[in-house]
Amino acid sequence: MKIKIEHSTNYYYSDHVSLGVHRLYLLPQFQEFQRILESKLTINPNPNGKGNKTDLVGNSFVQVWFADPTDRLMIQSEMLIDCVEINPFGFIIDPYFISDFNSPDFNEFIYRDDSVQLIQPYIHREFTADLSEFTRSILLKADTFLDFLVKLTAAVHANWTHIIREEEDLWAADKTFGFQKGSCRDLAWMQMNMLGSLGLASRFVSGYAFNPELESGHELHAWLQTYLPGAGWIGLDPSLGLLTNQLYVPLAYHPDPSKTLPVQGSYAGGAKSKLETDVIISQIVS
Repeated sequence: MKIKIEHSTNYYYSDHVSLGVHRLYLLPQFQEFQRILESKLTINPNPNGKGNKTDLVGNSFVQVWFADPTDRLMIQSEMLIDCVEINPFGFIIDPYFISDFNSPDFNEFIYRDDSVQLIQPYIHREFTADLSEFTRSILLKADTFLDFLVKLTAAVHANWTHIIREEEDLWAADKTFGFQKGSCRDLAWMQMNMLGSLGLASRFVSGYAFNPELESGHELHAWLQTYLPGAGWIGLDPSLGLLTNQLYVPLAYHPDPSKTLPVQGSYAGGAKSKLETDVIISQIVS
């Protein structure tokens, strides 16, 4: 399947400002089952310079900088992507990692010594006892580890209402848990902490998700990936209660959700800013 993504990001300032260095996470991160056929990035005002870079955790991004003051920043990203169908359940986890998960003495999952230092920033533990107990109740109902991941993701979808929030903040995991609702980013962060309560590593993902059954409503989306030895990073979408497939297009991964924003930068001056964004995703029929 080929999908076309058109994403506009427009900042309007109440007065002229000096733009600082900006990092644009607006190109899909590599996935072996997706191929970028066409890509175009238009920026107004035209940057004084730009370069393709890679951040600490391996995300590709475009760094841009500007010379002259401006009262607006307009960024238009267009891309055509070929998505090859995959089986989201097509992976095998190292047996050592899941051998004891249904034992009466099980406490939490343990990563081996050769990865423990690298994995620690990805184990999130900002939760209360209620959140932890809910997670363990799902674990007790699971027949296999994969069944646990499926049941937990489905349980978040079933018990928490997905809402659209215009605010750019991220709710704490316990706030989302208590409110029984949240945006896609709130639900992803809450499930990351649910997994962290069992010692499981996870990272936040921002990008696009295309549902061919929807005529409209496509927008920037957020989900999570959990790291499973042997299988690597496995995508989970609590907003829809699914494992992710080939129609999820990641723009950035990071253990810190704030580091996955598509446009990251600052400006100097006392002006107020206004942000307008629009995403159109469509299927291209050959």
